[in-house]
Amino acid sequence: MADGEILKKLEDSTKDAVAVQLQTLHTILQRNGRSSYLQRYGASLDTGSFREAVPLSCYDDYADYIDRMADGGGGDDDGDRPLLSVDPLVCFFNSSGTSSMKPKLIPYFDSPPSKAASHIAHQGSVAILRRLFPPRQSINKVLWFLYAGNVTYTKGGFKAMAASAFPLQSNNKNPSPFLSTSASPREVILGSNVEQQMYCHILCGLRNLDFLDGIRAPYAVGLIRAFALLEFKWEQICEDLKCGFPSMEITDIAMRDSVTEVLAGPQLDLSKRIRTICEGKNWGGIVGKLWPNVRYIKCVCTGSMEQYYQKLKYYAGEIPVLGGDYFASECCVGINLDILQPPQLTRFVLLPTAAYFEFLPFTLDEEEIGDDAQETVDFSGVEVGKMYEIVVTTYRGFFRYRLGDVVRVVGFHNTSPEVEFVMRAPKTPAEILTERDLMTAMGNFQLVLRTVKMPDVTEFASFFDLDSIPKQLKIFLEVAGVLQDEKLQELGSVLRRNFSSLEDGLGGVYKLRKGRGEVGPLLVSIVKPGSFNRLLQMATENGAPASQYKPPKIIRNLEIVHFMEGSALLTVSFDSSD
Repeated sequence: MADGEILKKLEDSTKDAVAVQLQTLHTILQRNGRSSYLQRYGASLDTGSFREAVPLSCYDDYADYIDRMADGGGGDDDGDRPLLSVDPLVCFFNSSGTSSMKPKLIPYFDSPPSKAASHIAHQGSVAILRRLFPPRQSINKVLWFLYAGNVTYTKGGFKAMAASAFPLQSNNKNPSPFLSTSASPREVILGSNVEQQMYCHILCGLRNLDFLDGIRAPYAVGLIRAFALLEFKWEQICEDLKCGFPSMEITDIAMRDSVTEVLAGPQLDLSKRIRTICEGKNWGGIVGKLWPNVRYIKCVCTGSMEQYYQKLKYYAGEIPVLGGDYFASECCVGINLDILQPPQLTRFVLLPTAAYFEFLPFTLDEEEIGDDAQETVDFSGVEVGKMYEIVVTTYRGFFRYRLGDVVRVVGFHNTSPEVEFVMRAPKTPAEILTERDLMTAMGNFQLVLRTVKMPDVTEFASFFDLDSIPKQLKIFLEVAGVLQDEKLQELGSVLRRNFSSLEDGLGGVYKLRKGRGEVGPLLVSIVKPGSFNRLLQMATENGAPASQYKPPKIIRNLEIVHFMEGSALLTVSFDSSD
C-alpha cells in the first residue's frame, strides 16, 4: 500500500470515530467473547452491555491466566474455552519493568484484526517520516540504537522479549526492514551486553558516517546514554577505526566478528577525521559535525523522557529532533501527525481501529485520587482540557484494562480525540507525588544549580517511605561528572540553602500532607556517578528489555531503594518548618 493510501486510511478512520470504535468493540467481542475471562461476566456480552457487565481491570486480574499460558496451558479447567483469546499465542512481550525491576508479561496472540490495525499504525508513522524526509538512494542508513537480544523462555517454551525486538526475533521469512537500513549488523542488535552493543552501534555508525540519513532510538534516554558514551570513549573508538577491529572490551565473539567485517580493515583517514572533531571536546552540535548527511534524530521525548530533550537538542545542534508515536506493548494507542513539534506541544491522535478506548476521569485533587467509583466515558464523552487515565479493550485479550497512562484531551482530529501525554498514574492513593510533580521540582532546582555554576542533575528518582514514622519522601540525585569531596560539600550547602525551590514544585498533595504533619522532613541523597546506569543493568538482568527501559522516577521496589541508599555519597535532611 502506498504512503498516500495508508495516510488516507488513517484519516478516514477518524472521520466517524465513535462509529468505528463501536465496530472495533463489536469485532473484539465477537472474536473473543467466549474467552474464559469474559465468560465470568456473561455468556452473551455485546457493545451495549459490555461496560456495565465487565469491571475495570489491571494486570493483576490477568496474572493467573498469563502464568498458566506461559507454563503451557492454553484453556480453562474444562479445556473448552481459551483463557483470553481464541487466536494462537505466539510469544510474550516484556513491559519496561521501570519501577518494579521485574517486567510484566504481555501475551502476543496471532490476531488478524490486531495485526491489520497495527500495520496501518506503524506504516502510517513511516509514511509521515518519509513525507518530511523523502528517501535518498545512496544516503539510506539509520543509526538505530536497538537492543533486541534480551530474549528469555517461559516454562511452556514461549519467547519473552521487547515488542520492538519481535520483528528481529520472529521466524518470518521476510527480513525486518530494520536490518536493511541499520548501520549496525544483526549481531550487534541481538547482542547480550547493552554497553558493548551501544559502543558497537557508535563504531558502525561512524564507519558509515557518509551514508547515514538518521539516528533513532525508542526513547530519548537511549540516545543520551549513547552520546555520553561517545564523549567518554571517543579516543578508543578512533583507535579501533585506525586498527580495523573493535576494542578487546567487546567480548561477544559474534558481535566482534560482525563489526570487524563492517569496518573492512584499518580506516586511518576516517580515524583522523573523527579525532580532529572530538579532540576539541565541543559536544554541542556533535551530530552534524560527525554525520554531515544526517537529516533527523527520532525518539519518544514525551512523559518522563521530556527531561532529556534539551540535552538531546544540545547534541543535535541544527538537526531536528522528531517526536515518536504513542505505541504500547498492549496495543497502538495514538499517532503523532506533526513529529516536528517539541515534547510540550506533541499531540497524539487516538487510533479508533487499534483498540476500544475508554477514559477514566483523573484529578490531582487529594480527596478524589484513587476514586474507582467514577464512570468512564468513551470518544463521545471526553472534554477538551480534562485529564483521563486511558482504559483499553484490545484484540489480544485485555478487557477494560487500565494502561496506567494519564493524558489530557487537547482537541479533536476530525472526530477522534487528540491528547497530550501527562504522566504515569499513581499506583495507589497513598502516593503523594506524581512523575510530573517530581520533574517540575527538579526543573526548578536545575535552574538554581546553573545560576551557581554547579554540575547538572543527570538523573533523579523518588521513594515515599510508608514504614518510617512519620512517613518520609526520599529523593535520589545523580549529577554530572565525578565530585571531589570539596565540591560534594559545596553541593550539599547549595541544597540546604535552596530546599524551598525544590519543595515548591512537589505538588499540592505533598504540601497538604506535609502541612498536616503526616510527612516528615524531605530527604535528598546525592548518589555515586553511574548509579542509574547500574539500575539499567539490574533491570535487564531481571528480564526488562533494554530498548524499552526508562529510568524510574517513582520507585516502588525496595531492592532499588536499598541500592540507591547504599550508593549515597551525601544525604541532606530538611524540614521546611525549621
